[in-house]
Amino acid sequence: MSYLVLARKSRPRTFSEVVGQKAVVRTLQNALEQNRVAHALIFSGVRGVGKTTLARIMAKALNCEQGPAPEPCNQCTSCTEINSGSSIDLVEIDGASNRGIQEIRELKENIRFMPTGSRYKIIIIDEVHMLTTEAFNALLKTLEEPPEHVYFMFATTELHKVPVTILSRCQRYELKRIGSRELTGYFQSIAEKEGVDLEPAALNIIVREAGGSVRDGLSLLDQIFSYCGTTVRVNDVIDVLGLVSNQVISELAEALLSGQMTTVLEVVDRVCDFGMDLKRFINDLLSWFRALVVCGICSNPEKLLDFPDNEMSELKQCAKKYPAQGLVLMFNVLMENLEKAGYSSRPRYALEMALIKTAQVREVVPVSRILSRLDEVIKGEFPFDEEDAQPVAAEKAFPVSSVDEKKKLLNKKGHKEQGPEENFIPEEAEKKEQADLSAGTYASDISTGKSAGEETTVPPVTQEEPDQIEEYSTKKTFNRTVRRHWNDFIEYVGDRKPWMASALQMAKVAHLDGEELVIEYDNPTNCRLLKNRENITPLTEFAMDFFQKDFRIRFSVPDTDRCNVDPANGNKVKQERQTLANDSLVLTAVEIFNGEVGDIRVGPRFRKPMNETVNMDRKKQPDE
Repeated sequence: MSYLVLARKSRPRTFSEVVGQKAVVRTLQNALEQNRVAHALIFSGVRGVGKTTLARIMAKALNCEQGPAPEPCNQCTSCTEINSGSSIDLVEIDGASNRGIQEIRELKENIRFMPTGSRYKIIIIDEVHMLTTEAFNALLKTLEEPPEHVYFMFATTELHKVPVTILSRCQRYELKRIGSRELTGYFQSIAEKEGVDLEPAALNIIVREAGGSVRDGLSLLDQIFSYCGTTVRVNDVIDVLGLVSNQVISELAEALLSGQMTTVLEVVDRVCDFGMDLKRFINDLLSWFRALVVCGICSNPEKLLDFPDNEMSELKQCAKKYPAQGLVLMFNVLMENLEKAGYSSRPRYALEMALIKTAQVREVVPVSRILSRLDEVIKGEFPFDEEDAQPVAAEKAFPVSSVDEKKKLLNKKGHKEQGPEENFIPEEAEKKEQADLSAGTYASDISTGKSAGEETTVPPVTQEEPDQIEEYSTKKTFNRTVRRHWNDFIEYVGDRKPWMASALQMAKVAHLDGEELVIEYDNPTNCRLLKNRENITPLTEFAMDFFQKDFRIRFSVPDTDRCNVDPANGNKVKQERQTLANDSLVLTAVEIFNGEVGDIRVGPRFRKPMNETVNMDRKKQPDE
């Protein structure tokens, strides 16, 4: 007799021998014991998980001379005939070969007759989804009301292709992939029965390659036993199957995470010289990085990952060294770039470039961090980034606001540096400066003159300091229009938030529509950041400060509402302006000096109107 492969030799003959599928096995055994077996059963799942095996065991259990029983005896005539494949009352049909309506008509004609030597006539249709629509329709009525002596059992790997009308007439059993621990124990027992010494590391590779399929794993074992004989080592398995061990994948992942590009390219060179399929190598690498991400964000990754204990320990140790956000970002870049490498005409070149791009992710700074640092620089702060190892020189790029920085600016413009006595600031002025900085808002500027163009000079702070005088000249800004001064407004915003000015420059046009400042864009991406609440509020402040009008900002993009702004976001700024204009101190000053309210500015101290000029030159008092 010819050699019987392991997949046939070790096929389970009882429910207790079935690997995995405990829930399905228990349900079937209880149904047999309680005499509640449905007249039509359909088993679904991936290849090699036991669909046809369970159907045959059910057929033996139903026709067993000791039953129907939860376990077939495998000793009676019916059981032995089914095991040998000679049972007349068991009809097993291949759905791919007998898929037409004519075959179904012959089947219906056959089941009208009573079984010859068994209790029931069993019809097993494998790959039932391959039947034609006409064949399914011809089977509907018989499947719904079959003869009492007939049981139907279907098996399919693609349950979604079976018509709903068929599914509704069957009791469904969905079989899962077999877990690695169950496969490991089962394959180890097979090796012991065959008298083969199987190394644990080699067994782990076989289990991984089986992919949850018992039949695939047994086929691999057959091939490896033929090559290795009675002793199987991990290198033999790698050579036979043409694989790259997880040790190489781990080495490559570690090199990518640490930025060692020389090691990365050397590993790729070894893999290509070995002749491994790069598509398979890419899938293994993605699987490893996915496991790293799971280990980095889950407290109990064993529930989600199916790896041996030694590899699971290695994954956990590697994931602890790097932040979860970095692992996710690197995995995302790998997914995008390695997919292209799989279809490239030069797969090695595409793979190397994909890995280089992935390693460079370590140097990418998030946009949110850049914007936050930019805001700190604009405020006059000097943030120091340890990663950059260089302080950010805010003084050179952005206007200064503190008193000390103003003094530095004066000295740079050629003024003589003052001594300790000359740098003295009166107590009252110092307190006022600190109060302005801590409050974060400016009160109204008051122009004390009867004519609109008349300017007022602020009197000296103290007679003891004739050199330290600041003059503020204010011009009315009520006549500014969006049409004429839009570019000036962008420049005004650029002095405060450069990235926001760049976004405004991408606008197609801006105009006033009632109480709304409408900014039109062609692409919603250009206004995506501006519409956020944390950005629309300062933008509204800038617009009201510059144009000195109370309005809301609205973004207009054709055929989309993705840039809509919540109207309530600008109300706070409007209320602040109204509160400042109606402040009792401001109204009293206007009445005393017979003046009028000029510009109303809200927000931090550094937001000065563009037309406000600060004369920092010292003026000497005339001799008396």
